[in-house]
Amino acid sequence: MKGIRIYLLAAGALLTALLSYPLELQIGMRLGEHLKDFSLQMLLIFPPAMVLIGLFEVWVERERIEKHLGEGSGNKGYFWAVVLAVTTLAPFMVSIPVGHSLYNKGARLSVVLVYLGAACVCRIPMTLFEASYLGLKFTIIRWSVSLVLIILTSAWMGGLIERFGLVEKKSE
Repeated sequence: MKGIRIYLLAAGALLTALLSYPLELQIGMRLGEHLKDFSLQMLLIFPPAMVLIGLFEVWVERERIEKHLGEGSGNKGYFWAVVLAVTTLAPFMVSIPVGHSLYNKGARLSVVLVYLGAACVCRIPMTLFEASYLGLKFTIIRWSVSLVLIILTSAWMGGLIERFGLVEKKSE
């Protein structure tokens, strides 16, 4: 039912934008411009990202992911997840399929959650922008606090989710 509501909302926004042009309603026309810009941005970013994720699925062996990000990786897995997230230059919406791919390749759920959390708050372009406006000291403090909290909550949430069986087991 929730999925249907999302489609109805999207259809309503598109209909509002389309009807606003003949009626010259400024708010709908702005909505249409934002919708067009967002759609073009998605068309430029998503196809190459999906190709790269597909190549990752084919070229990277499951054993390598399991070794560095899987059950036996220990705290090293969190370190590599943060390194991968920090070096991600694409928007967060690309990080979600990457996280899914990592999980399917054998990464621990808590490591995938660390990757997603760090991809939200610790990417290099965002960090450079933040440091230039808010200062290096603020950026270092925010990174330190954010990463500690991301790792702790991801380990906790990953453990809970796996203990209660809220995710499907990884395919071997």
